[in-house]
Amino acid sequence: MANLFETDAYMKEFQTKIIRINKENKTIELEDTAFYAKGGGQPGDIGIIEIEGEEIRVTDTIKNEGSIINIVENLKNAEREKKIIGKIDWIKRYKHMRMHSALHLMCSIIPMSVTGGQIGFEKSRLDFNDPEKKIIKEEIQEKLNFLVKENHKITYELLDSKILQEKPEIVRTMSVKPPNINGQLRVVRIGNIDFQPCGGTHVKSTIEIGKIKIGKVENKGRMNRRVNILLND
Repeated sequence: MANLFETDAYMKEFQTKIIRINKENKTIELEDTAFYAKGGGQPGDIGIIEIEGEEIRVTDTIKNEGSIINIVENLKNAEREKKIIGKIDWIKRYKHMRMHSALHLMCSIIPMSVTGGQIGFEKSRLDFNDPEKKIIKEEIQEKLNFLVKENHKITYELLDSKILQEKPEIVRTMSVKPPNINGQLRVVRIGNIDFQPCGGTHVKSTIEIGKIKIGKVENKGRMNRRVNILLND
């Protein structure tokens, strides 16, 4: 299976064929896919699988034993080896991409370990190890929006996974396993301000994120603080 989103996060439509169907669970596995599977705090894609002119709605996309699986409303007209057209719900995907890039940007200005996180359509959040309560909401918001306007380029790279032994500090999120692709580590670089392992989808430049608003900064136990973000669309 080729994960098309790993090299082109902007692919909204693609053609491939069905290689596996599970009637009991109403799932379809495709030979190649641009549907992102839930992982790393990013929700799975939704959208449409079109088979011979008939549309089947994809309600979620997940990983199962190394494969990407589409959960669908029904299996009407679905058979192994049939050619399909996959269509990503671009409104949701693009918002998730902007949110994801915004969270990486936030990592670049808060030099603390990330203990958890979640990307959402309406809001997203990161949890930081901040026992001394150094995170200041107004400062973060100002710095984030300044970096957004600077229009930093966002790119992907594949590096030898041994880099983790040499530079373990590039792993910011303790709760997410670094993405390994055929023995290589997939990393996301934001200009010269952030560089970390990530298997998710991102925008091409910080300017695409748009204006960021910091929501609540909440205490989550004695050590952790949760920073919520929203995008002013």
